Amino acid sequence: MNGLFLTFEGPDGAGKTTQIRRLAAHLGERGFDVLLTREPGGTPISDRVRAILLDPDHGEMIDQTEVLLYAASRAQHVHQVILPALQEGRIVLCDRFIDASIAYQAGGLGLDKETVAAINRFASSGLQPNRTYLLDIPVEVGRQRLLDRSASAAGGGLDRIERKGAEYHARVRESFLQLAEENPGRIRVVRADRPADEVAAEIALDLAEHLGGRPDLGLY
Repeated sequence: MNGLFLTFEGPDGAGKTTQIRRLAAHLGERGFDVLLTREPGGTPISDRVRAILLDPDHGEMIDQTEVLLYAASRAQHVHQVILPALQEGRIVLCDRFIDASIAYQAGGLGLDKETVAAINRFASSGLQPNRTYLLDIPVEVGRQRLLDRSASAAGGGLDRIERKGAEYHARVRESFLQLAEENPGRIRVVRADRPADEVAAEIALDLAEHLGGRPDLGLY
């Protein structure tokens, strides 16, 4: 497998979507074959599961159902989209992956961490990112960004997960930071409460340094 798998993680409102698109454009301008995708979603089946997971009307969803639906969406996405792209030598940029399940479902919901991890190892056939960018932001800043976005004409309302309380989102953030401590060689924490240009520059520089051992990619 000659491709490169990069993921973006972080609490809601951290700016993942903005930054992953900027990195995709940055790499594309340099001639790399980039696939930009997201979770939950990324395939027709996975997108249907996403709609169920994020629908605010599904407040009765139990925690075990949430875990299994995310994993089911991921299984389809990994095997239909991500693995084939990596086997073709492409750079895959994914907005959220297994770290999100651990942070939101083990950290946020309080489920057993190893159980969540095991379910997702099975779903993904053990696939791990080469590098993960964790965009970290204080909960109150992220919440305000979400509220500002939902108030805009283009933003839409908050989804089922975004509507959860501040204590839940604080646990999610803490779980992300714990994952970063446990995986220092893979996860790079990036402070996201800064101008977007500064965040994008730090990510691009880190990726160039990280790929020093991959001369076949010739990033710069």
